[in-house]
Amino acid sequence: MRGSKNGFAKLIYPPRIRWLLISKTLRFVVATACLTGCIEPFDTGFVSSVNLIVVEGVITDADQPQFILLSRSKGDSLTGRPGYQPINGARVEVLVDSTQVVSCQQTAPGLYQLPDGFRGRPGHRYQLRFTLTNGTRYASSVETMPAVPPIQNVYDRFNAQSIPTDKFGIFQAANDVFIDLQDPADVRNYYRWDWMLWERQEVCHSCQNGEYYINDAKGNLLEDCIPDPKSFGYVMPIFRDYVCRTPCWEILFSAQLKLFADIYTDGGPLTEWRVAQIPYYQYTPCLVEIRQLALTAGAYRYYKLLDDQTQKTGSLVDTPPAPLVGNVRNLTNEREHVIGYFTASGVFQVRYWLDRRANTGPGDLSLFKFLNGREPSIVLGSPFRGRPPLAVCVPGAGRTPIKPEGWKE
Repeated sequence: MRGSKNGFAKLIYPPRIRWLLISKTLRFVVATACLTGCIEPFDTGFVSSVNLIVVEGVITDADQPQFILLSRSKGDSLTGRPGYQPINGARVEVLVDSTQVVSCQQTAPGLYQLPDGFRGRPGHRYQLRFTLTNGTRYASSVETMPAVPPIQNVYDRFNAQSIPTDKFGIFQAANDVFIDLQDPADVRNYYRWDWMLWERQEVCHSCQNGEYYINDAKGNLLEDCIPDPKSFGYVMPIFRDYVCRTPCWEILFSAQLKLFADIYTDGGPLTEWRVAQIPYYQYTPCLVEIRQLALTAGAYRYYKLLDDQTQKTGSLVDTPPAPLVGNVRNLTNEREHVIGYFTASGVFQVRYWLDRRANTGPGDLSLFKFLNGREPSIVLGSPFRGRPPLAVCVPGAGRTPIKPEGWKE
């Protein structure tokens, strides 16, 4: 186990990974917003007409790039399902201690990055301000970054009934990850935990009704699928899966809010506190990064309400929950609802090697099956065609060919 209060070691989240991390929260937020976008009596027609600014940004003291994400939720006029459009061209800045103005640079659709090397510091105050291309100005409340205590221990236990999968009493096996920490005395503390997971991936490309080719007919680099006309005569699609050319890791993220307030435990030890449930994807070991964030009181209330609503909201005929509005306001129109929350959090991170040797369970575990809903159909070689091509591990938001720091094999 290895901890770091000020950094991810050498790990830097690229914009696509950051977007994925943030979008998990946004999906919860906007799904709720579509039900609760106005204080008027509930109207199902609102779902198809929702048009809300969504803001997400957390200034931390971690050694990683700091981002602000701006988007607009757009309810589909036919299905009512929420969608997202990045907000581009905005002028975005962070005000530090009411005096220092730090400008952000747009680096991807809807993604605004603070200058390289910018890090938050506990005890300092931060406020988000941005102006859209039409001149509309927005600002958040002022958030003072709380310090975060260290995680003292990390350990896991195999749990064959850890994660409920449906309403019929079926559970998915997982390794429950626990931590120990000492809560600081005489100060109110609010915590949030999330995790990032690296799993070895053996299949790097899949073709449906096609075959994988490294080069096209002209010899140009392709590394993609070419349709196979013979496959279209079958009722069911034909899948062909190709083994990775080099070591490859799948990157997975938590999708639950793990929150805690020390209202009744101020200054005491927090022991055997479950902060993650890592699904039993496969027998091979994996690497988990646990992040512990210190929240402001306002951020905790917001995330707690978000968590309560996403657990309790059922169908459209249920009583809608209270409007989920964050701490960002339109400076000229107080009636506009802005979704999301800007805050500042101290963060402590630790990577934990989960070897899974104590796990028990079925013998047909497959990360590929969990991710794709089917068994892999590996393309094998033959005396006539030789060895099939090996697929490249394409880096992206959920995959990397770079061995993560802390990987023990």
